[in-house]
Amino acid sequence: MKLEERVAELERRLAVLERAAEGDRPGLDDGDFWALDGLKEQLEQVGEAAADGGVLFTGAVRLPAGEHYEWQYGALTGGLLGTEEERPDWAEAAEPLAALGHPVRLRLLREILGGCRTAAELAGLDDMGTTGQIYHHLRLLTGAGWLHTTGRGRYEVPGSRVVPLLVVLTAARP
Repeated sequence: MKLEERVAELERRLAVLERAAEGDRPGLDDGDFWALDGLKEQLEQVGEAAADGGVLFTGAVRLPAGEHYEWQYGALTGGLLGTEEERPDWAEAAEPLAALGHPVRLRLLREILGGCRTAAELAGLDDMGTTGQIYHHLRLLTGAGWLHTTGRGRYEVPGSRVVPLLVVLTAARP
């Protein structure tokens, strides 16, 4: 590593430490592009097929009820955008995205991730609507793959959907 690069890295680390000392908690997006750098390395290894780049999302999550999930997914830009001759059908994403498009359904997901798992527990929460409305929302979320039933009226977000759900919510923030 060149001297200029080393000095720049030290200055970046010092800035993070100074922010932490001032009470600002350092975040994962504070200028440290370790995930992006790793993606670029992977793309270089793939070669020509990755010439247009790619995307990566990943996460390590511990839920309030104690479950722990680690997950990552990467895709090449060419596969996402296609070619002029053959474009992928993005319409298949409409149902899962639409299922997230209602405040009550988002709250249901948040409560379920937080440990409130049965329809009866969910119905006992304030401002959730009637039992029939709750079941309607749960049915839509289940049909879109954001939930599954574990028996006896219990719901959970499938492990393979926890990180993607949090990624979608993160991406939707202004």
